[in-house]
Amino acid sequence: MSFPRYERYKESEVEWLGEVPEHWGITQSRRVFSQRQEKACAADQQLTASQKHGVIYQADFMALEGQKVVQVIYGADILKHVEPNDFVISMRSFQGGIEWCGLRGSTSSAYVMLIPSSKIETKFFRYLFKSKPYIQALQCTTNLVRDGQALRYDNFTQVPLPVVPLPEQLAIAAFLDRETTKIDALTEQQQRLIDLLQEKRQAIISHAVTNGLDPNAPMKASGLEWLGDVPKHWTITPLKWLTDPKRPIMYGIVLPGPDVGEGIPILKGGNVRPSRMNLQSMARTTPEIEAPYARARLKEGDLVYSIRGSIGDCEPVPAELEGSNITQDVARVAIADGACAPWARWALLASSIRDRLASGSLGAAVRGINIFDLKRASIPTPPPGEQAAIAAFIDGETARLERLAAEAKRAIALLLERRSALISAAVTGKIDVRGLVPVEAEAA
Repeated sequence: MSFPRYERYKESEVEWLGEVPEHWGITQSRRVFSQRQEKACAADQQLTASQKHGVIYQADFMALEGQKVVQVIYGADILKHVEPNDFVISMRSFQGGIEWCGLRGSTSSAYVMLIPSSKIETKFFRYLFKSKPYIQALQCTTNLVRDGQALRYDNFTQVPLPVVPLPEQLAIAAFLDRETTKIDALTEQQQRLIDLLQEKRQAIISHAVTNGLDPNAPMKASGLEWLGDVPKHWTITPLKWLTDPKRPIMYGIVLPGPDVGEGIPILKGGNVRPSRMNLQSMARTTPEIEAPYARARLKEGDLVYSIRGSIGDCEPVPAELEGSNITQDVARVAIADGACAPWARWALLASSIRDRLASGSLGAAVRGINIFDLKRASIPTPPPGEQAAIAAFIDGETARLERLAAEAKRAIALLLERRSALISAAVTGKIDVRGLVPVEAEAA
């Protein structure tokens, strides 16, 4: 859908704004927002600002992120008071814009609080400060912008702001509320579809691995409560019996040291995913460190299983990683010639087997699967020909579902791109939305 433009424009002489409607003005940021300098009081609850969650109570932030709450001691003069409708400049504002605050409380001195003038519509600036052109303008206020660098009030004041009539600010905010709500709903639908496809994928894997492809096959009790019944002609086999006895299941280098750039490639737990199973993504260690772990070297077709961090990821080793080694975060599973490696991979990815291994993970801070448990993992095992058929079936079904998920991800990317473009166009005056919102919305 296309939107109308204003009848007349003029040059703003501000790079990030470009042309603006003729009746708009330009002003210094310090004339619209001042810096709040009040110290916190004992009654203030601590707040945290982030691009992901906005400005929320620190305790809520820590709960969402699974972190321990750390309260700052009052009296150290390092906490600042915040009022509702303040805007907060955080350390990440150069990445994703300035956050609006709807709460009363306090923040650390790392944040900068902006007090808005009474002559503005807060919602309009909530959109403006998160728009792509404005964020790019913030980034241009320093030559040293990098991850972790804080933007200060001086950076903020270097970016001029548009002067928009208050009724127009209200109309723009109401229009963007309506349109972004529609886009967000469509995005949520696509994300739900992706989640459902992932659930379907996992269900297909688990059912095929534990029940086979013949719905009429006679069943028997597996003898394992967590596994249930399996086809009568299957066996329950410890994983180690399915591997090459000359190349047992093992993890690799315990202390690989820093990445040396030109050394032996080593596969870490975070590499066990299709997009990172390549030499370009791998760290390297010295031959001297790698040599004592020669028995853990990889061959094409081996399975690598993440036993720490992202537990349960499992991928086949491509040809380019032949001769590479692994760290203690990864187990090598070399499937024997009499078994089907693609089937074994799907078996290890089945929910029942994966969850059983993860439930025995060790450690509170660093979770991990014990090699002893991995070797003894009970695998419902069909005859070799049936293993290959199951692997081929799962390959086909998961590929189909992954294509559908990829389409949904592309749809989300397009929706987010449209959302960003719409906000940028509205707050910089590239479209005229005054007649596109109900009168009652403009007056709200």
